[in-house]
Amino acid sequence: MKKDNLDSLFERLQGEFDVAEPQNGHQERFLDKLNQSQGTIALNKKRPSWWKHLSIAASIALVAVLGYKTFGPDPSIKQQVVEIAPEVSQTEFYFANLIEEQVKELQDEKTPETAQLVDDTMTQLERLDKDYKSLQQDLINGGDSKIILSAMITNFQTRIDLLKEVLSQIENIKNLNSQNDESFTI
Repeated sequence: MKKDNLDSLFERLQGEFDVAEPQNGHQERFLDKLNQSQGTIALNKKRPSWWKHLSIAASIALVAVLGYKTFGPDPSIKQQVVEIAPEVSQTEFYFANLIEEQVKELQDEKTPETAQLVDDTMTQLERLDKDYKSLQQDLINGGDSKIILSAMITNFQTRIDLLKEVLSQIENIKNLNSQNDESFTI
């Protein structure tokens, strides 16, 4: 019988129920009114927390760092090679300076008679430099480091030998020209 009374009550009130969402802060206002009516003090009042702002800032910083690591600039080939074999940078510095000095000397010795020889030598040096860069890439890609490092040193030595040989040939050409000039009489 009670069930019939409840059913009839719900049927009679159908469509009159308030099903809308309460406004924001409704629970806090309700609890404040309840506490005031009972004479209690609310100790657990929600205050804006600096932790929320700190966690947001930390999240943004973390995303920025991860994004930089993922999408940031890749280290150069030289930096990667130095990480794999630190002794390469010292050796490369030594050989590069020696080669640079000899190239300057070669350029200073360029005359119309030796121009073709100097130009061919520069072309060969460019090829050897491309080979060296290829060896660096092989080292980065995980090749046998001992063999590749040996090939890199051999590449430098080949460049130095080439420059020495060409400078020697240019010296011979100059000597021949000076002998011809001395022997030529008017």
